[in-house]
Amino acid sequence: MSLSQRMSLIKESPTIAVMTLAQKLKREGSDVIILAAGEPDFDTPEHIKKAAITAIIDGKTKYTAAGGTIELKQAIVAKFRRDNNLEYTTSEVIVSAGGKHSIYNLLQALIGEGDEVIIPAPYWVSYPDMVLLADGKPVIVDCTIATNYKITPNALKQALNNKTKAIILNSPSNPTGMVYTAQELRALADILISYPQVYIITDDIYEHILFGDAKFVNIANVAPELLNRIVIINGVSKAYAMTGWRIGYAASKDSKLIKAMETIQSQSTSNPCSIAQAAATEALNGDFSSILMMKESFQKRHEYVVTRLNKIKGIKCLPAQGAFYSFFDCSEAINNLYTAGKINQKNDLAFSNYLLNNYLVAGVPGSAFGLDNHMRISYATNMQELETALNRIEHALC
Repeated sequence: MSLSQRMSLIKESPTIAVMTLAQKLKREGSDVIILAAGEPDFDTPEHIKKAAITAIIDGKTKYTAAGGTIELKQAIVAKFRRDNNLEYTTSEVIVSAGGKHSIYNLLQALIGEGDEVIIPAPYWVSYPDMVLLADGKPVIVDCTIATNYKITPNALKQALNNKTKAIILNSPSNPTGMVYTAQELRALADILISYPQVYIITDDIYEHILFGDAKFVNIANVAPELLNRIVIINGVSKAYAMTGWRIGYAASKDSKLIKAMETIQSQSTSNPCSIAQAAATEALNGDFSSILMMKESFQKRHEYVVTRLNKIKGIKCLPAQGAFYSFFDCSEAINNLYTAGKINQKNDLAFSNYLLNNYLVAGVPGSAFGLDNHMRISYATNMQELETALNRIEHALC
């Protein structure tokens, strides 16, 4: 069998690859601690599960409109008004089977052969491959620890040209947990104003998971003159612990673009699960106390993990402002292990394999996110497992 040429352009998600190997070791009886998954360890709140059960009992098990139910679209419109001070209509919103699905449909509708999409690195692992599947060209802009892993106006300006069709921003970020301030977004907007062909895709999936004094701001809030070129991606997976329900959404003042995304969706998956849509409607309209509880727990874990990591020889970890990941520079630790003959290659893949195979801790190498000699670990797990995992990492590098 000969596969299509596009299959040679993309690879399996590195996060899934790590999870697969770690789970295999776990099934074989190894005491593996998996810090690779990007999902809350909390259960979906009861009132959301009850809404799904009620939907089943009431027979809401049929097809819905391809782009989502009117009830969920109305809840999304209300969410934007309440949380973000942004006004959309239901025709400017589409519901998909997860935030990833929304981004995929968007890129398929927007990007053509040769179109360039600027992606600041570190990035969420799927962005570049989804651009490639749309026949576009990912333009990776390296953002180092020196800039808090965020793209600067000067770096953005250097990457822009007449082939640029879009830029993807993610705040709070996966994998770094960094958050763009209003001032930083305004500075980026001042550059983008001069490139009217460029759409700004803002992935806000971790919007509600913020720490301390960090404030969530969308570029649409600070640069309303760009609103017609901004596409907001969000969903219920992270804030409401609903990863498996697979509900994401997109909003844009360009209703023609939203309609194109819906057309693509109608010819691929059609509507998202009707029961999950009912649950998501309750999530967006209902009690928000579960968000606060999860956020407080993530913040405590974050403070513990960052403190412990920075005490381990060869590791440097910046504090995050949101999400539930620590992304740390392990270049010194890699060099130490290589010099000591404990790894045979001087890179983060060898480092992650060393931790997994010898100390049964699974993290994701930074190269999967576009930045070598780093690692991402998730603290979406209980404190006991975090303590054990960090003890193992410390022992591995002492």
